[in-house]
Amino acid sequence: MASGDFCSPGEGMEILQQVCSKQLPPCNLSEEDLLQNPHFSKLLLSLSQHVDESGLSLSLAKEQAQAWKEVRLHKTTWLRSEILHRVIQELLVDYYVKIQDANLTSEDKKFHETLEQRLLVTELAQLLGPSQERETHPLLGLEKADLLELMPPSEDFVWMRARLLLEVEEQLKKKCFTLLCYHDPNSDSDSETLKAAKVWKLAEVLVSEKQQCQDAKSQHKEQMVLLEKKSATYSQVLLRCLALLQRLLQEHRLRTQSELDRINAQYLEIKCGAMILKLRMEELKILSDTYTAEKVEVLGEEFDRLVKEYTQLKQATENKRWALQEFSKAYC
Repeated sequence: MASGDFCSPGEGMEILQQVCSKQLPPCNLSEEDLLQNPHFSKLLLSLSQHVDESGLSLSLAKEQAQAWKEVRLHKTTWLRSEILHRVIQELLVDYYVKIQDANLTSEDKKFHETLEQRLLVTELAQLLGPSQERETHPLLGLEKADLLELMPPSEDFVWMRARLLLEVEEQLKKKCFTLLCYHDPNSDSDSETLKAAKVWKLAEVLVSEKQQCQDAKSQHKEQMVLLEKKSATYSQVLLRCLALLQRLLQEHRLRTQSELDRINAQYLEIKCGAMILKLRMEELKILSDTYTAEKVEVLGEEFDRLVKEYTQLKQATENKRWALQEFSKAYC
């Protein structure tokens, strides 16, 4: 595909991502990968013109569709014969269950016996197969002609076949009604005419529901792919966030550690000054308690100076104690 055929960058990326997610499932490429490899992106876009959504080439997809069509045709043919065979077997089983019933007429017995005889001979003839295709000796030395001699009289067969059509129709109708009631339990109380009308549309309803289920599965699959992509992106973002958080914690710890050390040093300095003042206070208090008023007069100016110093120290101690309390509150 020529570069001139390329859409705008935004549209091109959107088309390429649809191609990678639908027509080329193994290519789990992001928009960044496509932008970094433009020639590979053009190759993928060109390749999408020659494959369908399943990844098959258009010619193989056409052959596959034709093959599936033939398979469905053969399957339908086989199902028809298989259904007819099972219905006939059920008729015979029901007959043997009711064989002790005195209400069975001679026509009922004749019908079921003729049906059973015809069915057995037909099945045995199928087991023998065409004589020209056999390479070994026939089973028990029997030929197909030997089995045909066991067929019921043609008049009985014609009569049995006419009644068999009615019996099969009745059995199939019962099965259809059973299937309808299973699919829609509310139909159980409907009249036979209404049930027949619903059965006529039941196939279309089932096909529609099947298509809805397939569409739901396809949407679920697409959602799971999208969820996986988002989970991968979420994990990457989460790892980046954790790395960023770790870096922020380290930087914050280093920055606050120095500030914490400075505050601790200032706190210890204030506390140490307060202890020194407290010791001086105790010393002056001892001197004050030791000397009486008469002794103070003899001491003179020197003691006045000590008293003045004591007063100043007491005031400074009070100030330091207040500052230490306020600092402790702020530190806590």
